[in-house]
Amino acid sequence: MKYFKRIKQNIPTQPFLDQINSIEDAWAGSTGRQDKIAVQREALAIPLRGLRKSAIGDRKRRDVHESRWTTGSQQYPLFVEFLNNFAQERNEILGRAKVVCLPAGKQVYPHIDRGEYYRVRNRYHFVLHSSLGSWMKTGDEEVRMQEGELWWFDNNQMHEARNDGDQDRIHVIFDMLPAELEEEVFGAQSSSLAS
Repeated sequence: MKYFKRIKQNIPTQPFLDQINSIEDAWAGSTGRQDKIAVQREALAIPLRGLRKSAIGDRKRRDVHESRWTTGSQQYPLFVEFLNNFAQERNEILGRAKVVCLPAGKQVYPHIDRGEYYRVRNRYHFVLHSSLGSWMKTGDEEVRMQEGELWWFDNNQMHEARNDGDQDRIHVIFDMLPAELEEEVFGAQSSSLAS
């Protein structure tokens, strides 16, 4: 496979799910994904890291490289620790990150993530819950990711997802910049802009 690669498996997921369940109305706090991104309109999200709005200037959102932890991420210390540890392990720099719920019978419509931000980053999916496994298609390849698996996939290709199970499909979706591209992307002031 050229568009998918399983990085890890058998990661315990229950502690992450318990943390989500401990927050009242966790999925109701942010509706930007449903309201602003047509291909994502059926998905719910908990933003953990987002773009740094002060860095937008005259750029399109998809071209803003700078990101930061959201205020809400403080309620999800297990997720923060997991993402920080994985970035350190891979020698990559965290970008945007969110927990995404695709309810039963819903889908993410075919699209390509366009823009300078996506062009240089790796996209990862960590499957927390999926009763039948998470079906996803990228390019001409299809996979069914299982709970406890962490996958890389090429989001610069046409991709889509569908929850054909009868329960919510919950993933942590995040981006990371390879460390060797840090200076190219952020310039000499990179350490203050990437975190």
